[in-house]
Amino acid sequence: MTNTRIGLGSDSHRFDAQRPLILGGVPIANADGLAGHSDADVLTHAIIDALLGAAALGDIGSHFPPDDPTWAGADSIDLLRRTVASLRERRYRVGNVDATVIAERPRLRPHVAAMRERLAQALEVPPDAVSVKASTAEGMGALGRGEGIHAQAIALIERLD
Repeated sequence: MTNTRIGLGSDSHRFDAQRPLILGGVPIANADGLAGHSDADVLTHAIIDALLGAAALGDIGSHFPPDDPTWAGADSIDLLRRTVASLRERRYRVGNVDATVIAERPRLRPHVAAMRERLAQALEVPPDAVSVKASTAEGMGALGRGEGIHAQAIALIERLD
């Protein structure tokens, strides 16, 4: 079995002005939230998908189904911790994560350090093993029109032998 594996994850959610915005486990004040079954933390969801993909364990929806009331309003950082625990049970640990959040609004750069810290805690890695970048769609498509937020993540996991 390979000792190092890589997974890719992505997630998108539309804005919902009635909900709080949470990205990487960090509440973002004075911003519209995102629609979703859980807390709709698009960044954390992309990271979960990347980790599950790296271990060939399916996707976030197969582990935390959106039609299961158990996960209604769930804290995505808790889902991430559960995912890391599942990897640990299979003798994997997280090596590093690199993620990009694509959004026209709000400005995310002031929140990136807090996101990295919060995610690192849940991933059980040092903050320098977590990269979070903010980008825009340069006015193109639904993201460019400011209809929602998209996140992409790549994760490296290592086998503990």
